[in-house]
Amino acid sequence: MTATIVYEGDLRTRMTHVKSGEVVITDAPTDNHGKGAAFSPTDLVATALASCMLTTMGIKANQLNINMNGAEAEVLKVMASDPRRIAEVQVKITMPNESYTEKDRAILENTARTCPVAESLHKDVKQLVMFAWK
Repeated sequence: MTATIVYEGDLRTRMTHVKSGEVVITDAPTDNHGKGAAFSPTDLVATALASCMLTTMGIKANQLNINMNGAEAEVLKVMASDPRRIAEVQVKITMPNESYTEKDRAILENTARTCPVAESLHKDVKQLVMFAWK
């Protein structure tokens, strides 16, 4: 089992990662009857994309002996209606000030764009991924 989820009422859930015991709270967003007091489930999907990109880039960077410590991602989720769904996820990845070759950049960018979450999202979800190399 990966996780357990309890609905606490008032549009809030408590998710517990079974192996680690770590807890994540979700709340419905303000544009969908919620308080927006925590990540919404769709926020987590969008954020998981960026986290997966950085994680798989980190795996590849370790294999290639490339330092990318301090890389950051910013995420913007765009919702659609009828049906209500994630229409687009914009991810901007800013890499630390290191000497990356063009080959390193191409490998890391491809790794990000083909991470498991990116490959799992429906093809109708537009993924706009930008990289800022210092």
